[in-house]
Amino acid sequence: MTSFLKHLTVAAALACALASSGLADTLAQPQDTVVLTVSGDITATNSGETAQFDIEMLSQIDPTTIETTTIWTDGPQVFEGVALNTLLTQLGVTTGTIVATAINDYSVEIPVSDAVAGGPMIAYKMNGATMSVRDKGPLWIVYPYDSRADYRTEVVYSRSIWQLDRLAVVQ
Repeated sequence: MTSFLKHLTVAAALACALASSGLADTLAQPQDTVVLTVSGDITATNSGETAQFDIEMLSQIDPTTIETTTIWTDGPQVFEGVALNTLLTQLGVTTGTIVATAINDYSVEIPVSDAVAGGPMIAYKMNGATMSVRDKGPLWIVYPYDSRADYRTEVVYSRSIWQLDRLAVVQ
């Protein structure tokens, strides 16, 4: 193999590796009001070193639903949103801690290990309607509280931050 072909092969392999690893990922641009900004140790971005999402962008990331009761609402509620593990996978996150922050700067820490299939979501709808700031929106981290006893603990309830607008992934 000639030297040129060797270099071309190595360059092609490196490009494929970067693309498949997420290191070369960029996200679409939000077309409406940004409701969530993710920063920190992420590999997919669309605004400098951050990933910004409007509701439409979030709703296009494999929407899921959870029907559960909460300690803050009466009776079963149906939440629609993006599974936390799905969002983190899209952003290239596999380890660390998520610092979730609300509009009023209240923040909580959530281990990335909480982001499992069938686990918490970032909800953008409750009972089919978008959530206003007054009704814990526009985003709320919701766990499927009724599905497992370990989702009905003070620790998990404390991680269920509403009026969410920022996530920072730290190691």
